Amino acid sequence: MNGLIALVAGVLFGFGLDLARMTDPERVLGFLDIAGTWDPTLVFVLAGAVVTTTIGFRLMGRGDSWFGGPMRLPQRSDVDRPLVLGATLFGAGWGLAGYCPGPGLAALVQGAADPAWFVAGLALGMIIFARVSRRA
Repeated sequence: MNGLIALVAGVLFGFGLDLARMTDPERVLGFLDIAGTWDPTLVFVLAGAVVTTTIGFRLMGRGDSWFGGPMRLPQRSDVDRPLVLGATLFGAGWGLAGYCPGPGLAALVQGAADPAWFVAGLALGMIIFARVSRRA
């Protein structure tokens, strides 16, 4: 049942990303180009996501999730080297490709060819991270 709920949530999230046009890399790159022809319209999308997430976390509290099982929210708040390195790589990848993971996968499902390279690089990065973090 949890797999079905995750699938429905993922599909809804993908539709939302497409509705907000986050799957269009040119639009995203226009948002990131603050020194050029900046397109600020995605600020509203990001603000809506932050507000929705904050309300959702407040409603759920720290107990069990609505569908069973404990909530697993991050407990750490420190900034360490792996976090800074990961955030830097994430930002560089987003700025170069115009995709972050969710929109990249949503665009791939739509049948576009461009996000295939992004998703392949994402998968490779996840494999490398898993191997490196296992050694540490």
